[in-house]
Amino acid sequence: MEPKRYYINNLPDEPSPAITNDLQKKRIDGLIQSITKGLKLNSENSDGGLYVGLAGVSYMFYHISKIPSLQSVKKEYLEQGLKFIQIPLQLSYQNKLGRHITDKTGFLTGNAGIFAVASVLLKQMDMNQDSERALKHFIAVKEYLKPLNWFEQGGDELFVGRAGFLCALNWLRKELKHEIIPEHEVEELLNTMISSGKQYSQAARSPIPLMYHYYGTEYLGAAHGLSGILFVMLCFPQWLERHPNHKQLIKISVDSLLQLQTPSGNFPSAMDEVGGRRPVEEELVHWCHGAPGVVYLLAKSYLVFKEQKYLEAALRCGEITWQKGLLKKGSGICHGISGSGYVFILLYQLTKDPKQLKRAQGFNNFIHKPDYFAKARKPDSPLSLYEGIAGTVCFTADLTDPLNASYPFFK
Repeated sequence: MEPKRYYINNLPDEPSPAITNDLQKKRIDGLIQSITKGLKLNSENSDGGLYVGLAGVSYMFYHISKIPSLQSVKKEYLEQGLKFIQIPLQLSYQNKLGRHITDKTGFLTGNAGIFAVASVLLKQMDMNQDSERALKHFIAVKEYLKPLNWFEQGGDELFVGRAGFLCALNWLRKELKHEIIPEHEVEELLNTMISSGKQYSQAARSPIPLMYHYYGTEYLGAAHGLSGILFVMLCFPQWLERHPNHKQLIKISVDSLLQLQTPSGNFPSAMDEVGGRRPVEEELVHWCHGAPGVVYLLAKSYLVFKEQKYLEAALRCGEITWQKGLLKKGSGICHGISGSGYVFILLYQLTKDPKQLKRAQGFNNFIHKPDYFAKARKPDSPLSLYEGIAGTVCFTADLTDPLNASYPFFK
């Protein structure tokens, strides 16, 4: 019987002809044409932040403008990016994209992410005053996040919480090449995340010393869960070195999570699934929930702690992704094939094993089969960054420069 969540992978796991940059450019052009023709620039499509809104498409244009093989059209991409960010940005300034506090703090689903991407794009276009305005609004978001229990449904995760804000900050520092926020204020937020994780872990009697919840569920994946939060904390090396006790606590938590990796290489999506409550045929193998998202934490742990076990665990994530990563939910980066493909780019960067690059190319070729989009399930936002083909554009472009590629914002 055909699996429900993924296509059976019959791709050859061996060297195949390299994908040329010209072919990738042709694929990118076709996908971009679908986006620009199909996505109206209006307030309705601005909702959903970077995740499914116009701002995510704006980020896509910025992302691909940095690809060496696409430099001949860099200016055009930046102009398009600016066009797609204008309405979401103005609505964010006016606080019209939702009224809940998390609509203001959200990195992937709220104003914070829109301000971050806008500030970088505007800077690229030499609109320095406008860039500074967007950046100031981004910086102001931190005030919401300072209280320990600022959001009782879980204020530390990636989409709307402290991890998301700090992930955006880490990205901004790399793109704008300055501190953005004084280090002592960043450390306050990181220390608060540690306190929050300890507090919840003790109250919930969790076996993992740092544990978090989102709407009462102890998620483990990248999107709302533990691995995304720990990954972000490991992105701040100065803080880690100044706080060796925190660094050790993070390491113990990573090791505790590592114990939950299944024999196949996957991870439960949440603590209430530990022990196999979800049937194996129903397991989630996505960036948002499962091995294709946890792999980024394992890779970062390998680079920070220098222990081989993390690389070995990351490679096991790659094996389950190769087996079950041709997802039927579309070509996006959250719960689609492009998100799976980025796993192999990451593993290629870590190991320089050409097999990993060939796997990424194989997944990309699968997406670009003539009948793929006709057969695949249509996500709710089929043109968006995380659910749809804007993310596929990023993945397709990144394959032309794989050693410098990165899953959006996860660097």
